[in-house]
Amino acid sequence: MHIAILTFDGYNELDSLIALGVLNRVRTDDWRVTVATPSPRVTSMNGVTIEQMSTLEEACAADAVIVGSGIATREVVEDPAIMNILRGLDPTRQLIAAQCSGALVLAKLGLLNDIPACTDLTTRPWVVAAGVEVLNQPFYAKDNIATAGGCLASHYLAAWIIARLEGADAAESALHYVAPVGEKEEYVERAWRNITPCLPAPAPAFV
Repeated sequence: MHIAILTFDGYNELDSLIALGVLNRVRTDDWRVTVATPSPRVTSMNGVTIEQMSTLEEACAADAVIVGSGIATREVVEDPAIMNILRGLDPTRQLIAAQCSGALVLAKLGLLNDIPACTDLTTRPWVVAAGVEVLNQPFYAKDNIATAGGCLASHYLAAWIIARLEGADAAESALHYVAPVGEKEEYVERAWRNITPCLPAPAPAFV
């Protein structure tokens, strides 16, 4: 399994790197999490430079993708070179998630038609202007598309992806590991309250 986190110049460290850390709590041989960038290096909104682990083209072939957020997302959606590549994203064969302003990328790609989204308060008017209903909640998913609003909702996206690809037990274990000591049960319970309604119903048992 390859999970790619799209990360652009001006990225928000909390949005890309918290998800990276939670996703990497899965310890199976075929599990790979990468930061996918349009260039060999990208620098965050606070000056943290990281190196490319995978390309945008590789992300379009990944099993799951998180579109990260940052201060330059409006520039990203106006860049035809980037957007032409990202048109290769396909929710019929991938899990596709967006963090905060990443929802604007999905909106511009036409992936949120008839699907409401979560995003941060700054990005909200841009997503609304793109014709998407914005929900006042931290997480929402429908079928293979999920969005989250607020930096500290990024672990919801990571847990949703783990639950979909590896099962609920693996997702709960990852959340429990990163949650604060003394508050682990509370954090895990809150996450499941948000995520569980958006998970596919289990298949009925064969009788």
